[in-house]
Parts: sequence; structure tokens; C-alpha cells
Amino acid sequence: MNSKINMGNYFEDFSIGQKIIHPLPRTITQGDVSLYIALTGSRFALHSSDVLAQEFGYEKRPLDDLLMFHLTFGKSVQDISLNAIANLGYAEVAFPNPVFVGDTVRLETEIIGLKENSNGKSGVVYVHSIGYNQEGLEVLNLKRWVMVHKKNKDEISGINEVPTFSSATPIVSNINIPMVQHVDTNATGGAYFFEDYEVGERLNHIEGLTIDDSDHTLATKLYQNNAKVHFNDHMMKSTPMGQRLMYGGHVISVARTISFNGLQNAQWIYAINAGTHSNPTYAGDTIYAYTEVLEKIELEGREDIGLMRLRTIGLKNTTPNEVVSPKGEDGKYLPNVVLDLDYTVVIPRKK
Repeated sequence: MNSKINMGNYFEDFSIGQKIIHPLPRTITQGDVSLYIALTGSRFALHSSDVLAQEFGYEKRPLDDLLMFHLTFGKSVQDISLNAIANLGYAEVAFPNPVFVGDTVRLETEIIGLKENSNGKSGVVYVHSIGYNQEGLEVLNLKRWVMVHKKNKDEISGINEVPTFSSATPIVSNINIPMVQHVDTNATGGAYFFEDYEVGERLNHIEGLTIDDSDHTLATKLYQNNAKVHFNDHMMKSTPMGQRLMYGGHVISVARTISFNGLQNAQWIYAINAGTHSNPTYAGDTIYAYTEVLEKIELEGREDIGLMRLRTIGLKNTTPNEVVSPKGEDGKYLPNVVLDLDYTVVIPRKK
């Protein structure tokens, strides 16, 4: 094999404390924004209208937080998850500063944990990644864990160093969002504000969105996410899955799109506290979602906005009305549950 070819890292190639500066900084264009809307149908008005963004105090509309997440996160795939079996989950994800068209994002990662699986064929790699813009400002801070193939399945290391994670992303005192003077509910599409939601409330979103191979293939190409499990149908046909695995981040974006109906004014994602891709999603699956309000958080010194901690459950081929709980009596996720996302949004308050 030609040594110039990058074969990607296997489980044995990682070490705790290892630091990686990922290649391919990405300058974000209007084309990225338009294609993201085409692939997900995202309808949050702040990311669709310069006029509304200016009314909210921005010079121009900021990027959808999840689009920025995908474009920045995608930098890590070549070094972390090229040989992945699946991306398993997220924790402590923060979006400290907004990103705009014309900004250039890059990513750096530190390996913070390793756990060899008992079958000896793979292991879980835990990483802490930080994204920066061209001015060195932090735009993304995330921790995630991914299951990666081993190169030598006959050698057992027994490593089992799993990091601990906070139950929720810490809330900073200064949120980098302009003072919201007025919300045009005709423009945002929703009339409900921070005060209108109750802890324990459940929103059964009515839309379903069927995902085709073309959708998630174009999405992963847009993010330069070259993980084999998403691209290589020839390889995946020989696996127990028998087909390409859909990028879990695309499922998150689709669930967020579906949640618009009922959360129209939740324009910003403040943090992702925890996320689990509980079952695989494939082309042809129809995604549904419901959202529970877990917590309402008032911000000192900000009478214009509040935080709501939400739990959005993504379902495949099953409507929210058919699901009481995402887990069965055995404590395991039901087979039709594909996403369990605990995240915090910013939502305006009534004036």
C-alpha cells in the first residue's frame, strides 16, 4: 500500500491527551445556507431573513446553529471517524459566538477517553473538539464519542478510561445575543413566547419528513464528512446493516426542522446537553418527532430572552401519538426511536 494514502485512524492509533489540528478550514458561503435549507427544510426565520435578523439586532442573519455545527464538526471526520462504525453521542455542546456568511471555521480536537469493546473488534473514542473562526473566537465547543474499528483484532489492550460529562452544558452569564426589542410574530410564524410554555409540557409535532439517499448523501458532502459508513454503499452491503448508515447529524437537523411547528420563536440553540443516536436511520425512513419541556431558566440581566431546556425524541416510521415513552420496560430504547436530544434553546419573552 502506498504510504502517501491516508487510511484514517483506527482505535489503536489514538492516545489520551493526543491533540489534532484538523485540515480544511471552511469559508462559509450563501450557497451553503441555501443548500442546507434545501436538504432539511429548516424554517426558523432568524436564519432566513436579513430584515428580521436586523430587527433582532444583528447586522446580518447569523448561520443556523446546526449548519455551523455540521460544517465545523465535519473537519474532524478525516482524523477521528473515517473508520467509524457509528457516532454514538454528544455532550456539553456550546455555541459561544455567532457565525456569518464569509466567516472561516476550523477545528481542533483532544482525545479525552478510550474504551476497548469486549468483543475486541472495536472501541469507543471520546473527544473534545473546539471550533474557531478566522479571528480566533470560539464558535463551537463539543464533546462526543464514536465507535471505531480496530486495526488488529487479535491484540487486546483492555483500556477503559471513560470521561465524565456534566448533565447539562454550563450557562454563562453573558450570552452573545443582541437585546431583542421586538418580535414580529407574523414573520416568525409563531405567537408563543417563554412565558407560554410549561415544564412537563409535551409537543407532538405533526409533520413527518421522509429522508432519501440523495438527501443525506448531499448533506454529508456539503459538510465534507467523508465517513465510509455514509458514502460507500459497496462496502456497507457486506455489513450486517446491508446499506449505508445515515449521518446522525442529519437526523438532528431534520428533527429540529420538524420541531419548528410549536417552537417557532426558539430561534437560537444555546447548547446541546446530551444526545444519543439510539437506533440507526436509513434511506426511506420517515422521521417524526415530539418535544418535552424539561426546564425554564431565567437569565439575570436579560428581560428580553429566556432559556428552555428541551428533549426532542426523533422517531422513524412512527408518529408521536403512538409513543408514550422512548424506552420500554427493560430501560432500552424502542427500536423506532432514533434520536434522544437534550438541548437548550433561547426564546424571546413577552414585552
